[in-house]
Amino acid sequence: MVTVLERDNELRRRAWAAAASVVDPEIPVLTIADLGVLRDVVLDGDHVEVAITPTYSGCPAMNMIALEIELALERAGFRGPKVHTVLSPAWTTEWMSEEGRRKLRAYGIAPPQFGGSRRALFGEQAVVCPQCGSEATELLSEFGSTSCKALWRCKACREPFDYFKCH
Repeated sequence: MVTVLERDNELRRRAWAAAASVVDPEIPVLTIADLGVLRDVVLDGDHVEVAITPTYSGCPAMNMIALEIELALERAGFRGPKVHTVLSPAWTTEWMSEEGRRKLRAYGIAPPQFGGSRRALFGEQAVVCPQCGSEATELLSEFGSTSCKALWRCKACREPFDYFKCH
């Protein structure tokens, strides 16, 4: 016999899994769960509401992410899901999962370091090359291919790469 609590837990698990499967449209190897953008999934009966926190308040990807969450939940059988944005506390790269950091590195983007700071933006903190692992790197521009990244170059393998900025 399945209790109401067990049924609600199973529904919440299904809703969380559906929402967590949505990928970042700017870095499609990362899910919103990898990024730590997915904050909460709340069930009220059969109604689902999802809370997300943008990586920064002007992130242009958030509207697309919210739409993709609604579509993922509808495909999973939830009707009329809602997504709302939570701005406090502000997102930090510390919320990114280790799996997300591994995926970034494999994709050729240097992940933010735990306990990192904005010093990397000024070339005062070593950023490891995601291609060869060398710490002999240099900052080329505080602005990379998206607002979340800076452009760096490895002096060892000579490859340019994006660095996911610490927040």
